[in-house]
Amino acid sequence: MSNSKKLVLAALCAALCIVLPMAFHTVPNAGSIFLPMHIPVLLCGFVCGWPYGLACGVLGPLLSSLTTGMPPAAILPSMVCELAVYGLVTGFLFPRIKTGRRAADIYLTLLTAMVCGRVFYGVLNALIFRAGAYSMELWLSAALTTALPGIVIQLIVVPVILLALEKSRLLR
Repeated sequence: MSNSKKLVLAALCAALCIVLPMAFHTVPNAGSIFLPMHIPVLLCGFVCGWPYGLACGVLGPLLSSLTTGMPPAAILPSMVCELAVYGLVTGFLFPRIKTGRRAADIYLTLLTAMVCGRVFYGVLNALIFRAGAYSMELWLSAALTTALPGIVIQLIVVPVILLALEKSRLLR
């Protein structure tokens, strides 16, 4: 895939980081529950590679915050870091994981990125962004309990979209 095509797809994913949350935020706390911004960043890393996934993970929440106020400034730094890790890890690992089964490659990459992003989010909150006011219970609540519907959605939607794009040969 050409760099121009990757740049356009990454820009589309960053735009989706603005549009998707708007649809979900009619429900209170929906962003924390359904994690709509995560899907375009994960897809960007898979499709375009780590530099574009990383950029989308940084720019998506920044642009969304500037244009819509979501995410709010208080959680923006940790969210930017978390999403940057998602884009970086998916883009870096996906071309390197070769199990012989494409679905397994996708799931191994996706699960690794999701764990890395959530752990990085927790560590940064504990050490920098909310030092002294962050605990393991808060992290488990935010990263797992509250986010469980979004995690399930990611585990279903991201592989389905990737396999459909590959089958349709739109990613050449």
